[in-house]
Amino acid sequence: MPRKITYALAVTAGLLIIANLYDILFNLRDEVNQGAVYRIMFFHVPAAIMDFTMYFVALIASIGFLVTKKYTYDSTAVAAVEVGTMFCALNLITGSIWGREAWGIWWAWDARLTSQLICFLLYAGYLILRPAIEDPTQRATFAAVLAIFSFADVPIVYFSIQWWRTQHPAPVLTTGGLEPGMGLPLLGMFVAFALLGTALLMVRLRQENMGREIDSLRRQAHAL
Repeated sequence: MPRKITYALAVTAGLLIIANLYDILFNLRDEVNQGAVYRIMFFHVPAAIMDFTMYFVALIASIGFLVTKKYTYDSTAVAAVEVGTMFCALNLITGSIWGREAWGIWWAWDARLTSQLICFLLYAGYLILRPAIEDPTQRATFAAVLAIFSFADVPIVYFSIQWWRTQHPAPVLTTGGLEPGMGLPLLGMFVAFALLGTALLMVRLRQENMGREIDSLRRQAHAL
């Protein structure tokens, strides 16, 4: 049953992305100042929301492991970090392309961009740390602590353009900067990315649990 749900979420997400792409590419007109490149927003913004969401899931799961010592929470945390880091990378890549057209450069050490890069590196470090620790309890404990520490950067990323003078523009969702007709496809991409992220989380969680069972059997075999 869970596998069927995963397939259903993934297929629905794919269909929504295709439908929204058609609307974004063919029904929306070019933006007055940026031309066609502003359409990157429909990937850039939902990717940012999804990486924040997945990192929050990892935060809660990591706290859950430290409190209960149940490995289900650890599996959830690592799955969420992997999916969140994928969305974080997508956000950085699309932001760089957007910045190249808007600012004339691929990268600026802007407060929002720099803090998001730090966020990516922190969680990439989380993923690098895990295979370096062999003992499952130590691995899960150290990873949980790092996940909790790393999440401190998420609100910094979000509020960076309010706390510091920055080249990055204010979010269009909070400033009313969306032109008529943009809201529905943007919402559609939010929903599509949420469904896709959930499907990927379920796949990685199942893989992580299977890997943990295999590792347990391997340890029992070595003990014999």
